[in-house]
Amino acid sequence: MTHTRWWMALALAIGLAWSLGAAADGRIFTRDGLAIGGTDPVAYFTQGEPVAGSPEFQWVWHEATWQFASAEHRDLFQADPEAYAPQYGGWCAWAAANGEAASTVPEAWKIVDDRLYLNYSKWIQWRWERDIPGKIEAADAHWPDIFGG
Repeated sequence: MTHTRWWMALALAIGLAWSLGAAADGRIFTRDGLAIGGTDPVAYFTQGEPVAGSPEFQWVWHEATWQFASAEHRDLFQADPEAYAPQYGGWCAWAAANGEAASTVPEAWKIVDDRLYLNYSKWIQWRWERDIPGKIEAADAHWPDIFGG
């Protein structure tokens, strides 16, 4: 097993251990029952950084609880959740490009063509950024089969 494959297997195991579950279709990553670990997905677009959401402003969508920093962000998400939800259900974009699933951290993110992408770590994000179009194309192709289609 190559070093990269071993590392991805470890990342997958850790990611699955941290996950309390995903929606039946594998779309939404939840950690502690919260989509993207309770981070406000709208804040990436409006504030340009990850911001912790609050239980005061939450909404359930695709069997996951989403938290927001404000009622305004919650309302924006409710109006068009597909515009703000991270790609690949919040799972790591780099791992998805390799046909795998791995958890993510709020700090490893990028908006590309008005879509939010999350990654396992800043280092993995750096690797993903070396070929964003190629990685997105590969992840788009692999994503439908990662959770058994």
